[in-house]
Amino acid sequence: MKYAFIQSQERHHKITILCRVLQASRSGYYVWKRQPVSAGRQRDQRLLKKIRETHEAGRQAYGYRKTWEALNREGVACGKHRVARLRRDNDIVSRRRRRFIATTRSRLDLGRAPNVLNRRFRTTQPNQAWVGDVTFIATREGWLFLAIVIDLYSRSVVGWSMSTRNNTELVREALEMAVDQRQPVAGLIHHTDQGQNYMAKSYRDRVEELGMVSSMSRRDMLESGVRGSLN
Repeated sequence: MKYAFIQSQERHHKITILCRVLQASRSGYYVWKRQPVSAGRQRDQRLLKKIRETHEAGRQAYGYRKTWEALNREGVACGKHRVARLRRDNDIVSRRRRRFIATTRSRLDLGRAPNVLNRRFRTTQPNQAWVGDVTFIATREGWLFLAIVIDLYSRSVVGWSMSTRNNTELVREALEMAVDQRQPVAGLIHHTDQGQNYMAKSYRDRVEELGMVSSMSRRDMLESGVRGSLN
């Protein structure tokens, strides 16, 4: 999956940077790229063409869910997580107008979740607690933002997304990748800082829809606790 993501992004970013960020082998990527296209990749390419057509027909306003619903109405059989993955891997994002701007602290408080994790950065099994975070990388083309989702049990990255824009779509796509790969059961704790991307209503609604328990701490607590435990 890492190599497929690198291939989808190599038009926008240098391969050396992508491999470094994702901790992937550059030589291994080129070996993978020379391999013949599998039947699964061919099916993905056909579906991707349909996704692009639907995206343009919807004036680039559709998210992955509306795209999936439109494809099913057209008789294109596909899973919504597969649509989300192909959109994410090929940098297909919706263009939405901002309906309002939160201007008061009380407005932002509406998106804050309690600190359910409470610095308990050790778990006894996979998919008990995930932590979301965003970092940025300086490149010759400008800033590259990387959103990740980490399973605290293995300290491994289970979802990620990269973009030149630090927005809610970035963190949501990382979450969708993690869900697609792990298929967690309800009750998983999803812990983040109080960044505006994580406090956005669309993101909080998606976390609730997935049956996850939202947990938030101050930015400095998240960085010192989680990143320290990963070293």
